[in-house]
Amino acid sequence: AELLATADESIDRLTRMVDNLLDMSRLQAGALGVRPVTVGLEDAIPRALDELGPDGHNVTVKLPDDLPAVHADPGLLERVLVNVVGNAPRFSPRDQPPTIIAAELDSKIEVDIIDRGPGVPENQRDDIFIPFQRLGDTDSQAGVGLGLALSRGLVEAMGGALVPDSTPGGGLNMRIVLLAASDTDAP
Repeated sequence: AELLATADESIDRLTRMVDNLLDMSRLQAGALGVRPVTVGLEDAIPRALDELGPDGHNVTVKLPDDLPAVHADPGLLERVLVNVVGNAPRFSPRDQPPTIIAAELDSKIEVDIIDRGPGVPENQRDDIFIPFQRLGDTDSQAGVGLGLALSRGLVEAMGGALVPDSTPGGGLNMRIVLLAASDTDAP
């Protein structure tokens, strides 16, 4: 049973890696289909956390009850959340799990994925979005360095932005900015 569980985890990791490679190729070729609709973060975030398995269960989520939905492609949004949130537990101390918070600002929704790890120096923040770049991470199980590059491209394809910033007190805050859904977005 333990061997099967390990094989299943490895297959899931390999599948995500292949999907990332294919989507990065589609994104660079301008052939990625984006179908934005109204998406509630209260639905999208738990799905992404479930996909992350045990790491996702340790993430604290704080969403306001009156948070508007976003205008996004549901599948692409989930991929972005899995990629970005999936990094946070690797860099967070065990006693300070990552946190996801969201807020409305003007006609945009900001989703912050906050960790309390070592952070990324300001002069290296653009480097984390270079494909196959892992900023000195030598853990061969952690991936190939496509997640953030792909996530930024996917968010931009949905009309948003992915912006790194420092977390007060130490750590990294990855902010996903998306357009708030309007009444005209209803399916």
